[in-house]
Amino acid sequence: MRTVDQTIENPFQIVSHDTATKARIGKLQTAHGEIETPCFMPCGTQGTVKALSSEELETLGAQMILSNAYHLYLRPGEKIFQNVGGLHAFMNWKGAMLTDSGGFQIFSLAPLRKVTDEGLSFQSHIDGSKQFVTPEKIIQFQRLLGSDIAMVLDECTAYPSGRKETEEAMRRTHVWAERSKREFRRITNDERRTTNKEQLLFGIVQGGTYRDLRKESCETLVAIGFDGYAIGGLSVGESKELLWESSAVCAGHLPPDKPKYLMGVGMPQDILEGIALGIDLFDCVLPTRNGRNGQVFTSYGILNLKNASYALESGPIEEGCDCLACRGYSRAYLHHLLDAKEILGVRLTTLHNVSFYLRLMREARVAIAQKRFNDYKDQIHQWVRRHP
Repeated sequence: MRTVDQTIENPFQIVSHDTATKARIGKLQTAHGEIETPCFMPCGTQGTVKALSSEELETLGAQMILSNAYHLYLRPGEKIFQNVGGLHAFMNWKGAMLTDSGGFQIFSLAPLRKVTDEGLSFQSHIDGSKQFVTPEKIIQFQRLLGSDIAMVLDECTAYPSGRKETEEAMRRTHVWAERSKREFRRITNDERRTTNKEQLLFGIVQGGTYRDLRKESCETLVAIGFDGYAIGGLSVGESKELLWESSAVCAGHLPPDKPKYLMGVGMPQDILEGIALGIDLFDCVLPTRNGRNGQVFTSYGILNLKNASYALESGPIEEGCDCLACRGYSRAYLHHLLDAKEILGVRLTTLHNVSFYLRLMREARVAIAQKRFNDYKDQIHQWVRRHP
């Protein structure tokens, strides 16, 4: 494993392409190890992937997890990370980590927010305290967290949003991106004189569902220059048609030699559509959120283990799955745990779901290497048609 004081040069390399799609296999070098892409990042929003320990995530084969600067900034706050030496040490996670800037959360969770070019004023959704953050402050905090990939602060618009509002949010996102890059350079140059720590910085494309704005956002961010690029502001209520149209525009206008990250998407079939466009990184709360509601992903559909029909079934969640939940526990037992509201129930369903998503990525990488990704994607789509 790469130590955190090594400098990374040319962090992303493409090692294989599919022939019928734009799907690709890549290797992304981070300060905490090499990441094989396409990669799904389980969401550890508040410094924990809900219901799972860091050791369990490592056993499942998670390469990189996602956490959120907004939530961690409000709780537990800066002082704890200064004292413990960053988020990796705080949560005992030895793998790679991406931290989102929190722009989406501020716009969706924080009441009484006010946005200007200078920054964001808002009230904490936890205690109502008044907060003000700038692009520079978010970079400084993510530097303190010590994440392997930091995201710039952006302004996300709701769907639907008018063109004028969307264009203004995109313009402000670009202003913040420039300031973020400038602050990142200042900090990293200062730090490398003594510690030589390494962190990658990603820009975030905005522009709503307007094709020309998405193209303009891509071109502006590429001109600023980042280690990778995220496609933001999607999966916020738009149709699947608009989601994939906007994603395709972005994927086609971002540099082919940089990692591309589709934020907050989602269902297994959606992730595979993104991979087919040449997108490399994904995150979503669905595996953990659905698990807490008793819903489990399998190769033959989504099962709701709270349903009474599973009360007498002695088989595992999914035959052939080698996760701990499937190796040792029956559907009947899991149904009982969920019905009795026992903590073990949601731990096991969550563990299975995260295992399913990580296995999906491993199988996708094999399919790309064997030039049969379309066939693999079609298999998953047939599953979706059988189990909408």
